Amino acid sequence: MRFDVVTLFPELFAPFLTTGITRRAFESGQVAVKLSNPRDFAEGNYRRVDDRPFGGGPGMVMMAEPLSHCVTSICAERADNAPVVLFSPIGQPMTHTIVTRWANSQGAVLLCGRYEGLDQRFVDAHVTEQISLGDFVLSGGEIAAMALLDAVARLQPGVLSDADSHAQDSFNPALDGLLDCPHYTRPEVWQGRAVPDVLLSGHHLRIERWRRDQSLTLTARLRPDLIQQARHDGRLNAQDEALLATL
Repeated sequence: MRFDVVTLFPELFAPFLTTGITRRAFESGQVAVKLSNPRDFAEGNYRRVDDRPFGGGPGMVMMAEPLSHCVTSICAERADNAPVVLFSPIGQPMTHTIVTRWANSQGAVLLCGRYEGLDQRFVDAHVTEQISLGDFVLSGGEIAAMALLDAVARLQPGVLSDADSHAQDSFNPALDGLLDCPHYTRPEVWQGRAVPDVLLSGHHLRIERWRRDQSLTLTARLRPDLIQQARHDGRLNAQDEALLATL
């Protein structure tokens, strides 16, 4: 798959693409990433890409023309009718379901806005989907783009050292969309705090049930909406419901 990232600050992506375990996906080409700067498509000596908003107000707005030339050039090179995604506060919140869809896709053109936003005429003409990281505002879309690329990369075969690792992540269908349970490692006692006995028992069924109960307890306390969704989807069994009834 290929992701084309439209950004005024391509240098921000260099350390992200070359460090950490997910670099395997980028270096191998499993997730190809190409960076394009709309300033390269701007006219004039100053390569201007922003201007003051009509109607007044603070800040600057990214101009439609350089962005349009940039995206048109990318789409012509790709020739695969790739979706054009804008990271925006009004977008659909990014979830595991959305990440999984992109992880099994051909990729997309990712737009990283800056300043007060993009000229709406460009958005209307080119953008096919908008995504948000949450109910807050960033200085630009680069961090959001990296978040999507990282989440997509770690789902690719061979990227994680343990192929089953991501199956135990929070929100994964393998956990019925619940939050993950707590984890422990050596030493067995740290600052007077011991590892739960069940994890040292070697009894796999008991360990599995303990982890499930912990997952349910955490989810019910922190994200009750996920419990309701799992219940609605029929993913909770009688033991699950019995545990939840005691909380």
